[in-house]
Amino acid sequence: MEVANETVIKKPKRLTSVVWNHFERVRKADLCYAVCVHCNKKLSGSSNSGTTHLRNHLMRCLKRFNYDVSQLLSAKKRKKDNTLTIANLSYDEGQRKEEYLKPTIVKYEPEQRKDEVFNVQSSWFDQERSRLDLARMIILHGYPLAMVEHVGFKVFVKNLQPLFDVMPNSTVELSCMEIYGKERQKVHDMLSKLQGRINLAVEMWSSPENTNHVCMMAHYVGDDWKLQKKILNFVTLDSSHTDDLLSGVIIKCLMDWDIGSKLFAVTLDDFSTNDDIVLRIKEQISENKSRLSNGQLLDVRSAAHVLNSIVQDAMEALRLVIQKIRGTVRYVKSSQSIQGKFKEMVLQTGINSQKNLVLDCPIQWNSTYLMLETAIEYRNAFCQLPELDLDLALSDEEWEWASSITGYLKLFIEIINVFSSNKCPTANIYFPEICHVHIQLIDWCKSPDNFLSSLAAKMKAKFDKYWSKCSLSLAVAAILDPRFKMKLVEYYYSQIYGSTALERIKEVSDGLKELFNTYSICSTLMDQGSALPLSSLPSSSNDGRDRLKGFDKFLHETSQSQTAISDLEKYLDEPVFPRNCNFNILNWWRVHTPRYPILSMMARDVLGTPMSTVSQESAFHAGGRVLDSCRCPLTPETRQALICTQDWLRMQSDDPGPSSSHYALPLYVETN
Repeated sequence: MEVANETVIKKPKRLTSVVWNHFERVRKADLCYAVCVHCNKKLSGSSNSGTTHLRNHLMRCLKRFNYDVSQLLSAKKRKKDNTLTIANLSYDEGQRKEEYLKPTIVKYEPEQRKDEVFNVQSSWFDQERSRLDLARMIILHGYPLAMVEHVGFKVFVKNLQPLFDVMPNSTVELSCMEIYGKERQKVHDMLSKLQGRINLAVEMWSSPENTNHVCMMAHYVGDDWKLQKKILNFVTLDSSHTDDLLSGVIIKCLMDWDIGSKLFAVTLDDFSTNDDIVLRIKEQISENKSRLSNGQLLDVRSAAHVLNSIVQDAMEALRLVIQKIRGTVRYVKSSQSIQGKFKEMVLQTGINSQKNLVLDCPIQWNSTYLMLETAIEYRNAFCQLPELDLDLALSDEEWEWASSITGYLKLFIEIINVFSSNKCPTANIYFPEICHVHIQLIDWCKSPDNFLSSLAAKMKAKFDKYWSKCSLSLAVAAILDPRFKMKLVEYYYSQIYGSTALERIKEVSDGLKELFNTYSICSTLMDQGSALPLSSLPSSSNDGRDRLKGFDKFLHETSQSQTAISDLEKYLDEPVFPRNCNFNILNWWRVHTPRYPILSMMARDVLGTPMSTVSQESAFHAGGRVLDSCRCPLTPETRQALICTQDWLRMQSDDPGPSSSHYALPLYVETN
């Protein structure tokens, strides 16, 4: 056989590799080539070149996409120097080893076609599935959409799977929107079937571009009695947004998701937000005939946010002292010689602390606390430092202020850590912590120091505004903890209110009964809807003109009402459950649902109320939640789709399946 003046070599010896079943060995002048019988591509055929490059070519040769290549895979020898990097790889593995591809001159071979299937040891390549997997990966991990345009990513993908057609940025965005639409429908269907009610948390975000955003998240206890939360909307607000606009955004969210009739509570992150927002939402719910007959809606403000706000008051009052301490610490750490002198002062003054001086990050107030706490321990050493700028020296009174306020900060850090680090933050955990803050504020107001007492009074005034709005919700949630019931309210209110404690306790008891009665009415109406028709109720007479049919209805309703009232009374009259650290309150109510059928409905909704909306990573951040820079340039629709879908996919990946150890993250969802 001749190929364009190229003579086929008569093989002097048997070519043992299986790759030669797919190549013809030809010679042109002094060069020897291997010609692929499928695509006629010429590669080096010299005996010194080996067969690895031929086998690599066959693995990607599109003309053989439906061939079995298991023999090639099993025959391939893996060597340590075969590791692929950007510095030593190319898209055509058939190139000689001494030829390298530079990232700046990457060229693609338009060999591959879309939607082709490649069988490698029973693994099928599917362009459509890989497209969705890539989009889901970008969503799940928060990668920038532009990563598909990066040279390194293209090189990696092309060598990992040459058949994959890398998509442009715009196509990836469309794929993400497609996934968002499908996942949103799943969440919508799930919420519509939810038996319990939904709580809406509203949190404000900012961005480096000074735009404001509102994140709305649904919190609820699922039918499996597990606490759940899902981001519903992430809306970019107009720069001149008002409370009217914010309430309109929230109402639109409720309408779009069709959950207005299921809404139980709204939690706002700013305790000073205008009350008219919640009133407008209540009016909208009443128009849509909420399940609760009187349109009741709990108005809750985030506990962690009010504590952060109180802390900022304390930090501002101590601002000059903090600046002096920060400057002193910076001076000590400025050189080795000064640190040596400082250590001498520590030894001379008999300080036994082993802590290192630290500088704070001003926007993270817990770091400022650590700086103050450490500096106070070295107070005497600071006072003995020679050559210290007089402007940085603190008076004894200022040191006392710093010591007292550092104690305040320690309490707030401990409590916020309880809120933000709890993996199942049911509403019952907040009451004792907030009551402890209340008691401490009362005590701090009694300080003989005018500076500290006036600061405490300012902090307490802000706290009282929060307490007046949320104390009933906090107390009801605590009562529904079987380890405490009314006893915990009685314990704390006696310390907070003193002689007027009984009146305050009665207010809580009345509020609890009012809410329970509402659930009782709902339960009665639902029972009537599912019960037998009134004509099927037993009758003492065969007379068609039974004058006591109305009595039968009356008896049914009053019996249901009496049962409902006894449900709450029975719970409160029974002894409290023993306290233990492994107590799961949601599991307790799940188990006791048959005993307290109506009260358990109420407990599920109350315990699912988010009493705080702060996340662990932003718990001590002075500026609140900030949008990351890679999402700022996106359109509002794309930004919302990525943030919401990321939250939904993370919830899926966190749920261990029956065989989760054998499967990767669910990066692909069937299109049908």
